[in-house]
Amino acid sequence: MRRTLILFIFALSASCVFGQDFSKSLSDAKSSYQSGNLDDARFAMQQMLNDLDIAIGKEVMKLLPSKMEQHAVNATNDNVTANTGFTGVLIHRDYGTEDKMVKIDIMGNSPLVGSLNAILSMPFIGNSGDGTQKQVKVQGYKGILQKSTDTETNKTEYTLQIPLNSSLLTLVVPDSNEGEVMKMVSTIPVGDIAKMVQ
Repeated sequence: MRRTLILFIFALSASCVFGQDFSKSLSDAKSSYQSGNLDDARFAMQQMLNDLDIAIGKEVMKLLPSKMEQHAVNATNDNVTANTGFTGVLIHRDYGTEDKMVKIDIMGNSPLVGSLNAILSMPFIGNSGDGTQKQVKVQGYKGILQKSTDTETNKTEYTLQIPLNSSLLTLVVPDSNEGEVMKMVSTIPVGDIAKMVQ
């Protein structure tokens, strides 16, 4: 009951910020709850949380850099979606062109976070002997940097995954080297993003 009350208070105070859809969902949830229709109340609250996730995702998008090294942002590909029942907010941004497209994805409530945290807690597992996987630290957050090489083109792609509480930030950089990847990730305000998506 206390949790529901806190959610309603938060929802009431946030309704002026998140627009008419949020206000309508709040009103629907309240009237459904008062009439005893708990299923409809739950549905309206899920819609409200989706709206909240999308608003948070749009704020996170503003924090992401407009350029990644020499690669300009592809603003038309920016995408923020929400699925409160499963993952929460999903944020996507990419930079550059088809032959070298740098991608940032942030997934709220990622199912991979638990296994990544387990790997990060054991350094001997997180660092592979062949150099294809290693632990790195980015702005105080531990992450896993994975390197893969295409056998046909001999081009190397790096994937950096950083758990942020229950969310996961993933940076994919094709045709690159470790130094370039670490330079790119240093332009992402990881701590600020972690605070927003927790």
